[in-house]
Amino acid sequence: MFYTLGQRRGIGVGGVSSAGEPWYVARKDLERNALIVVQGHDHALLRQRTLIAADLRWIAGWPPARAFRCQAKTRYRQADQPCEVVLLDHGGVRVSFDCVQRAITPGQFVVFYKGDECLGGGVIEHVPAKECAICEPAAAGHALRA
Repeated sequence: MFYTLGQRRGIGVGGVSSAGEPWYVARKDLERNALIVVQGHDHALLRQRTLIAADLRWIAGWPPARAFRCQAKTRYRQADQPCEVVLLDHGGVRVSFDCVQRAITPGQFVVFYKGDECLGGGVIEHVPAKECAICEPAAAGHALRA
């Protein structure tokens, strides 16, 4: 399924419900071949605070510390977001943002900064299920078969 979480255009959902808001991709269920869509730019399923990233590359060749504070971006034009980064035993990191982020997308990159200095980055693997605002998509969104 070639959709990005938070995507609004090109998902093939026409019309509006009584809410009158556009539809957005909230989740992809590859096992069921279903796309979970929700209405509203700020729907709870589009908001997360934590991510797990892997395949990390550090500008200095190694991370600044086992746990450290910095700023990060998960989208190109996004403002720097304060966060805490903790190295995991498998070589990945857990990134916990101070504020809720919109549509953190597995497969995209997270990039770390300390002021104007780029520390490095990695590929977003997933958003931990317990971090989802609503963990049962059927109760909060509509599944479309791809």
